Amino acid sequence: MLHKPESALIIIGHGSTVNPDSSAPTLDHAEVILEKGCFREVHCAFWKEEPSLRQVLHMVDSKDVYIVPNFISEGYFTRTIIPRELELDGPVTHLRGRTLKYCDPVGNHERMSELLLRRAAEVAPGVPPSECSLLIVGHGTNLNDNSAVAAKREVDRIREMGIYGEVLNTYMEEAPLIGEWETLTSKPNVIVVPFFIADGLHSYQDIPVLLGIEQDTGLSASEREVFRQNPYHLRGRTLYYASAIGTEPLFSELLLDQVALFDQRAAAGK
Repeated sequence: MLHKPESALIIIGHGSTVNPDSSAPTLDHAEVILEKGCFREVHCAFWKEEPSLRQVLHMVDSKDVYIVPNFISEGYFTRTIIPRELELDGPVTHLRGRTLKYCDPVGNHERMSELLLRRAAEVAPGVPPSECSLLIVGHGTNLNDNSAVAAKREVDRIREMGIYGEVLNTYMEEAPLIGEWETLTSKPNVIVVPFFIADGLHSYQDIPVLLGIEQDTGLSASEREVFRQNPYHLRGRTLYYASAIGTEPLFSELLLDQVALFDQRAAAGK
């Protein structure tokens, strides 16, 4: 068990000005970690919500501070936005009497494949994996080559395990597109797991519309029941749709593991 009684943990999330569900997983994981008593204090900060990245250090009393981005992948936010807003100049920053330790984003954790498999099994209980196509859905964008790297990495890992009949990475905004799931897959059962931190407009609305299991009704996220209606029967297939991987309770363990990994690397001089 990680034990840092003199240290603080800050978990950084993206947040949203339009979707209150966006920050929920980050806040939930922080509460779990606080209850474990691993740290003297645990705080959250967000790019698009309060408390902001520029506010959070004013809330921290501890001199030793670990910072873990609750993001799926390395990219613009983890490499540019967070370091800029927190005035970080590397993995370790000495700032106004504090030591700030910047950990890898949670999405980089090697156990991410385990969580994806757990979520897939939960959403399709009793269905033989060999008769399933597993689709990991990322956002994807032609503007940022890093956005799809994490999803593809996890697909490669899971595919090598030989558990599912086929495993594919798909995206909302770049090929292979999730909207083409019917032609991309060949198995009678299709399991779709959104590779996102939170259930928001993408997982509640955009992806279900692209899959064909929902219409664009304009309902708010809290009014939608898309995760409670499995399985879906359409186009001659049985489709199972999971909630975003970042809502998995074990995410709190991965956040703590990133702190432990930071200390291991520091001790090894890496």
